[in-house]
Amino acid sequence: MRHNRKQVKLGRTASHRRALFRNLLSSLLEHGSIITTDAKAKELKRRADILIGWARIGDLAHRRQAARQLFGSMPLQILFDKWGKAFPDRISGFTRVVKIRQRQGDAAVMSLIEIIGAHPGASEDAPKAAAAKED
Repeated sequence: MRHNRKQVKLGRTASHRRALFRNLLSSLLEHGSIITTDAKAKELKRRADILIGWARIGDLAHRRQAARQLFGSMPLQILFDKWGKAFPDRISGFTRVVKIRQRQGDAAVMSLIEIIGAHPGASEDAPKAAAAKED
């Protein structure tokens, strides 16, 4: 039975899986959105939401924990300076996963994972802002 086994293995060793998700998290925080397979995107969403939650708290202990999950100092700085302050009222659900297509080579389902509000057109408040401008 798989009780309390929350992490997916993805057919990789523990060190390979850790490096993979450190790379994916760093890229997601720098660019705001990335395209990857659906299984990786679902696990990445879980991890990214935890990191952004830590960035909202913003203390030294959470910064050190987040540094263990990322490659380099630039994604860490972006996480705490940009994404941690971008969601003052939201408690969770900072990212979304959208299935977009199947990869041609092996028919793997590809997904777009993005941080909500990362792009100007992706904001949930965009319709409200557009209506306010018309008035």
